[in-house]
Amino acid sequence: MKVRTRFAPSPTGFVHIGGLRTALYNYLFAKKHAGTFILRIEDTDRTRFVEGATENLLSVIEWAGLTPDEGPAGGGRFAPYYQSQRTEIYVRFAQQLLDKGFAYYAFDTPEDIEALRKKAQENGGQPPKYDYQTRGQMRNSLTMSAAQVKDALAAGVPHVIRLKIPSERVFEVNDLIRGAVTFHSSQVDDQVLLKSDGYPTYHLANVVDDHLMEITHVIRGEEWLSSVPKHLYLYECFGWQAPQMAHLPLIFNPDGSKMSKRDITSLTALPAGKVDPDVASYIKKGYEKEAIINYIALLGWNPGEGDERQVFTLAELVNEFSLERVNKSAAIFDLKKLDWLNAQHIMRRNIDELTDQVIQDLQTQQHEIPARKYLKQVVELMQPRLPFRTQFYDLSVYFFKDPEQYDPEVVKKRWKEDSIKLILEFVTESAKLEVYEKTAIEHTLHTIAEREQVGLGRIIHPIRLAVSGTGAGPGLYEMLEVLGKETVIRRLQTAVKKIPALI
Repeated sequence: MKVRTRFAPSPTGFVHIGGLRTALYNYLFAKKHAGTFILRIEDTDRTRFVEGATENLLSVIEWAGLTPDEGPAGGGRFAPYYQSQRTEIYVRFAQQLLDKGFAYYAFDTPEDIEALRKKAQENGGQPPKYDYQTRGQMRNSLTMSAAQVKDALAAGVPHVIRLKIPSERVFEVNDLIRGAVTFHSSQVDDQVLLKSDGYPTYHLANVVDDHLMEITHVIRGEEWLSSVPKHLYLYECFGWQAPQMAHLPLIFNPDGSKMSKRDITSLTALPAGKVDPDVASYIKKGYEKEAIINYIALLGWNPGEGDERQVFTLAELVNEFSLERVNKSAAIFDLKKLDWLNAQHIMRRNIDELTDQVIQDLQTQQHEIPARKYLKQVVELMQPRLPFRTQFYDLSVYFFKDPEQYDPEVVKKRWKEDSIKLILEFVTESAKLEVYEKTAIEHTLHTIAEREQVGLGRIIHPIRLAVSGTGAGPGLYEMLEVLGKETVIRRLQTAVKKIPALI
């Protein structure tokens, strides 16, 4: 059977890091096996629906490059892919369960449910469950006469449809990540399948759609593991074969706590031990798409024992991914590792592609765009030193305009009593160079150092300060070559007048 996976999020807010990982793993597994990746929007919980969340979700999936083969945007033979547009289907299947005695009507009021909760608290504080042990005490079609049920339905009395979980049953699933997992029916409640507003719950809609859309592998978060017995029983009731299941490990904060948006305002003001779970925050910060996808893939998966590779493209992940290499234990989100991967992906980018992206960034930031040939030279020098592509201009501003100030710490450390003399010697010798390139520049500096009997750093550091205003950056010889002789000489002559006044 051809592999068919799905990512089925609910539009209830921001796109969670864990949600994007679920989408990624489903995408990777489908593509690895030449299968189909489906996007389905599970928007039947109208009380938690957030306006604009669906559009944001679709935008993030598209941004990440996880384009579905079937889904809301591109359609497919099982459309519609919004569950809110499929309610008639769920009502029909819920009726089948009622007719076969696998489900029942429940007319309990909120007060009835609250009474059940209080009674559970009085009996040792156990979580209240509407199940085979308590349903005989409640107001439902199992305790009411057929006439009473008919009258209640005719009168429009608010009701739900519940799944009738049998007693003394053991449900077992061979999870592709966790192995054999068993559940006893005493752990399972009589799940609501159809709510009083006519919309299905996740459980009914999920099972019906996974079957109708011919899903072969359900890959989702560990938080859904407790729902497995309900889903297995629904498949049994309908006489359908359940898909294979794989439940992914949780993702925790560095301090081991659950990731939460609460109290997090930005990635630059994170509470100790916490990280932001919102994918949009990382996009806004300027992380490379490839780095985010690469890092999220490593949150629970590795390429294999003895394989030290950390940097992967999406295509490489498709080739390498397997559920057998997904861990059972929770993954810890490490922001420093993401930062490292971000720099790695920038460093490996094709120089022409990176230059195009830098031009777009400069336009967005409303900076003047220099000639492409010159900009490409600067990009190539700065590429190994860029933590974020969006920081390019700030880190390389001295390539585009003369320094207006000089780092006082560098002045204090690097500007010596002979700096003016050595710089002016370099100005004189530089003016003689017919070809101003790094080899000739390096030779000139060595000649001056030997003649003046000083270490090379005695000249290099004040020159860097004079032409850039900073004490760090790309190799000096390459930097001076790109800046050009005229610019370098002008800046050096300006610096020997300005810097002494700062000491």
